[in-house]
Amino acid sequence: MSMRRNGKKRARSETPGSTAHPKNKYSDNPPDFASLASLYPSFKPFVFFSGGSRPRIDWTDYNATRELTRVLLLHDHALSWWIPDGQLCPTVPNRSNYIHWINDLLSSQIIPSSRDNNKVKGFDIGTGANCIYPLLGASLFGWSFVGSDITDVALEWAEKNVQSNPHVSDLIEIRRSRIIPSEDDVKSYMVLVGLVKESETFDFCMCNPPFFETFEEAGLNPKTSCGGTHEEMVCVGGEQAFVTRIIQDSAVLRERFRWYTSMLGKKANLKLLISKLWEVGVTVVKTTEFVQGQTSRWGLAWSFVPPATRKIIAPTPVSKNSLLSFMLEGIKRQYSAADVLQSVEEFFKSSGASSKLNSNTFSVDIVASSEQCNRITNRDDVDSVRSHGSSLQGPQDDLSFRILVFQQMPGTLLIKGSLQHKDSPLSGLFSVVFGSLEESMKSKFCR
Repeated sequence: MSMRRNGKKRARSETPGSTAHPKNKYSDNPPDFASLASLYPSFKPFVFFSGGSRPRIDWTDYNATRELTRVLLLHDHALSWWIPDGQLCPTVPNRSNYIHWINDLLSSQIIPSSRDNNKVKGFDIGTGANCIYPLLGASLFGWSFVGSDITDVALEWAEKNVQSNPHVSDLIEIRRSRIIPSEDDVKSYMVLVGLVKESETFDFCMCNPPFFETFEEAGLNPKTSCGGTHEEMVCVGGEQAFVTRIIQDSAVLRERFRWYTSMLGKKANLKLLISKLWEVGVTVVKTTEFVQGQTSRWGLAWSFVPPATRKIIAPTPVSKNSLLSFMLEGIKRQYSAADVLQSVEEFFKSSGASSKLNSNTFSVDIVASSEQCNRITNRDDVDSVRSHGSSLQGPQDDLSFRILVFQQMPGTLLIKGSLQHKDSPLSGLFSVVFGSLEESMKSKFCR
């Protein structure tokens, strides 16, 4: 996942989701504004041409962003679409990332499907007037959807957008969320419980939750204008409270959904939400980062279904990650290679991992269990599977690796990591654990 190091944002290439999803058609081919303007006259007034630079649009103009979404859905997905003024206008490339990640989860077979047929059925919590996720999921993969919302405008326009596309309209159902009876005056709407029918099962749910606690906070980004009503943008407690509601409902419905997922706007909320998930007894937690242009979002997924494997799932093939390295540059004057070596050992010992430091070879041998790996990474960006029954047994089930420290030149060290047992079920975690070490060492020793 992308992390900030030395004040610069750098993407780890080995972590899925750190850039646009590779199957997202916009990942290597961003929208061509000039071509779209020539094909769609209604879009042309919003495109600015200046000298030799690429054509651009004014992202602070709601009408421009809405028209771009309309022509992209029509041009690339054969979808007819519109929303009234003020409703949240989604960006197609960013929303496509989420849809493709859901497809990855379903295709991975980490959680086996219990449905009798191969048809995929999803639930979009708060589908909005734009109904973007059901439309994309139905057009790209043929998935069926239930989309829910609470306002008359959202429900009316979601239904209009569905009916405007007869080739997918039979796949999408729009449902009204109802107020939960309460003794106090606080309005609380059904999220999943009460909307999911007694006999229904789903492959997944997804949600673009209200990110903000106040409408003033929602308007703090002056660089974009995507609209959004109070109901779409704001809830008491912000996205953390809303996703907590999804977690609470998932603890009731449990295996009625193969995967529960949500998008997040703040990475800081991941740690607390993941802790809540383990508390309610989930079997699997996965996270990812969606990056499209200058916008970052995070994805959180969990399940109560017993996993098909007790292994922790590697984000990339293990063979590519058995040897890793990073540079420590601009090391503060008071620190030596011996200090860094000692700090490497302390970093892993603090998580409970066993370590053996060799000052002659400037190396540390580490052996860590799955729980210790999770502590090292704080479960923020690791795909983890909770095992059932007894704990994993035997050294072959631990993550075993060696860290070496090399002096390159004054003020610069090379840190190398080598995986010792490539056939360990935990070997796929090596790159994530090593990345956590890199972040810690750079924060502590570099200027």
